[in-house]
Amino acid sequence: MPFVRIDALRGGAERLDALGRAVHDALVETIGIPPDDLFQVLTGHDGTLRYGTFPGIDRDDDVVFVAITMRSGRTPAQKQAMYRRIAEFAHEYAGTEPRNVLVTVTENESIDWSFGNGVAHYAAPAL
Repeated sequence: MPFVRIDALRGGAERLDALGRAVHDALVETIGIPPDDLFQVLTGHDGTLRYGTFPGIDRDDDVVFVAITMRSGRTPAQKQAMYRRIAEFAHEYAGTEPRNVLVTVTENESIDWSFGNGVAHYAAPAL
């Protein structure tokens, strides 16, 4: 946890790897996830993503959508730092302009996670 999906136009293997590292490093640094807590789906697209200029941001074909699902409990300051570092690392690692990095966060509760074997790993054992 968290679970990350990254969708990028012109997302070849090298660019997707760099974007995945950027997001992961930002999560480790800003919200304190363990370095081995890595669950990502990285998908490249060839012109099938749509985007506009809301809220006044002029994006181009280097746009990247980052969707993060994680347990609730982070402060607004932690999330703001996370967004900033994702954009900074995406620029540093992949050359993606910060204006092209759109991040969404979906929060849930501990019971909403199973990491395998049909077990709710964060839940209290069933009686």
